[in-house]
Amino acid sequence: METKTMNHISKSPISGKEYAIPEVKDDKAGIDAYIAQHPDKKVVVVQGLGFVGSVMALVVANALTEEYAVMGIDLPTPASYWKIRSINEGVFPVIASDPKIEQYYQNALHKKNYYATYDSYAYSKADVIVVDINLDVQKKSTANKDLEGYNVDLTPFKKAIEAIGNYCKEDVLVLVETTVPPGTSLKVVRPILENALAKRGLTKDKLKVGHSYERVMPGPKYIDSIQNFYRVFAGTDEKSTEAVESFLRTVIRTDEYPLTKLGNTNATEMAKVLENSFRAMNIAFMVEWSRFAEEAGVDIYEVVNAIRMRPTHKNIMLPGLGVGGYCLTKDPLLASWARMNLFGSEEKLGQSEKGVHINDKMPLYAFEYLQSQYKEPLENKKVLLLGVSYLNDVGDTRYTPVEGFYDQLELENCAVTLHDPHVKYWEEKDIWVNQDLNELLKTDYDLIVITTGHKDYRNNKFLLEVIKNKPACFVYDTIGVLTNEEIKYLGEKHIVKVVGRGDL
Repeated sequence: METKTMNHISKSPISGKEYAIPEVKDDKAGIDAYIAQHPDKKVVVVQGLGFVGSVMALVVANALTEEYAVMGIDLPTPASYWKIRSINEGVFPVIASDPKIEQYYQNALHKKNYYATYDSYAYSKADVIVVDINLDVQKKSTANKDLEGYNVDLTPFKKAIEAIGNYCKEDVLVLVETTVPPGTSLKVVRPILENALAKRGLTKDKLKVGHSYERVMPGPKYIDSIQNFYRVFAGTDEKSTEAVESFLRTVIRTDEYPLTKLGNTNATEMAKVLENSFRAMNIAFMVEWSRFAEEAGVDIYEVVNAIRMRPTHKNIMLPGLGVGGYCLTKDPLLASWARMNLFGSEEKLGQSEKGVHINDKMPLYAFEYLQSQYKEPLENKKVLLLGVSYLNDVGDTRYTPVEGFYDQLELENCAVTLHDPHVKYWEEKDIWVNQDLNELLKTDYDLIVITTGHKDYRNNKFLLEVIKNKPACFVYDTIGVLTNEEIKYLGEKHIVKVVGRGDL
């Protein structure tokens, strides 16, 4: 197993290339040279080059009705510096199944209007700054323990906003896309920026601050989830609202996907966390029903599909391994924290917090079901996990539920082999993932577990035939990928079990 990069080295998980992090964090010459190439263009700086920021910057570089000079900025750390260098060297730092990613990136390279940097000096050139940085929740909940507590530490977020205030123009538009606790734009972002401008002897009257949350979906419609999708927005005052709307109309296809203006940024921030809290609780609700179905000898999938025939119930969820990604695992907690800490309530959002706790334990439930169905000790068994990403057809391992399941196998001293067609390097576990399924299937396993619903594992006759021809083993589907016909086909030789299928 390879170790993580040293503190002064940033290694690309895409190309494997290593970059020495500069000791002097000065890119003024590079920024000035870039701006000089685009003297008549408005400048948009996107703060954060992660799964949202890097692609948002790409979309802005391919704006519909305006030609922008775009800069992406991130920290010169081992985790981020490689993204900066990759963008400037012609390698986009996100692997996705959306062909528009590469099309848009090549177009930006042709126009030379997408530059990445680590120097806060870039903010001084910006007419618009889009905030797309992480805001994490530190949870004390694990797969084995109840949700004992959590903390929302705004310190890194505040420092990022302070960096903007130390350099930005006094009439800049700061658009927050980051999912934040309701109240953040009005109670945190704007005061920090106003204070920074005052310290620099500049007026705060021209400052514009707004919030418009992203609904980014990594996968085959990555770009469309930004450019061709509905947006909710608001400003901290009237001029901010107008500026946000004007900017979004240049980037988003608002003729087909009209903008929705809310009364203030508290409302837009609440909309985002409520939107995700609803989905998280919908998933949590299905967990106990999946257990019930397993105990009652019922196929929960056919039950849910029967219910979905009713128009009012089409969004009822199906069972699975668990909840992952950056939103559903924390957004309900952001809302509850905001209620108590920014608005002074003594009441938390108890149902929302409980939903997060239930979802955090889903990998453990899936593992316990495996233990109940596998009639031998799991110790030292050879296991193939098909998928490490948290979502089908994307290469995103942030808070993937596969991690909790993998950890349980590790505790049993299982020899675990990983496959994922979209993930080369599992950063959180510091593991390189094999992407050659044909090679992996030459080995015999005691257990083959489908842990992510990638299309590569669905209706794959070759995969089914290879598994069928292997020595008898235990096939465990935690996602509901296998059809009844496929279960029957594999079941002629192997033991096949599916989460939520008590009828098997």
